[in-house]
Amino acid sequence: MVDVETPSGKRFDHHVLRMPNEAAGTLVVVDEAVLLIWRHRFVTDSWGWEIPAGRVDPGESIAEAAARECLEETGWEPGPTEPFISWHPANGSIDLTFNVVRATGAVHRGEPTDPDEAAKVEWVAMAEIRNLLKAGEIGDGLSVVALLAELAGISS
Repeated sequence: MVDVETPSGKRFDHHVLRMPNEAAGTLVVVDEAVLLIWRHRFVTDSWGWEIPAGRVDPGESIAEAAARECLEETGWEPGPTEPFISWHPANGSIDLTFNVVRATGAVHRGEPTDPDEAAKVEWVAMAEIRNLLKAGEIGDGLSVVALLAELAGISS
């Protein structure tokens, strides 16, 4: 609970969730296909396709965290990355920032280091992304925004 003051001077208590770390994801697009993981999320007890992502550790840059998470979760090391899109997913109640970098290359380094991170790792044709979104098979906010931004041709 935090004490909030509006621009007009009104004060009230507001529920706020403070997050200790930002999140970083990697959108890897090679030959019109995107690198995705199929994983279970216990909070919603659901399965879905996601881009590789995770938290930014202290002392780590967004690009470093995104590349580390991609390698850990997929076994693929992304090529050079560039900032793609950043946003606050629920800026009325949580101070979390989502950051996505984009890579147009990747080198396979082996199997994912944590088998609980992904049941499957696949290159999915960008032409199939609309169908997966429509079917609800891509449901996490970070992946939805990143993939819609890619489909729209948006870059930061």
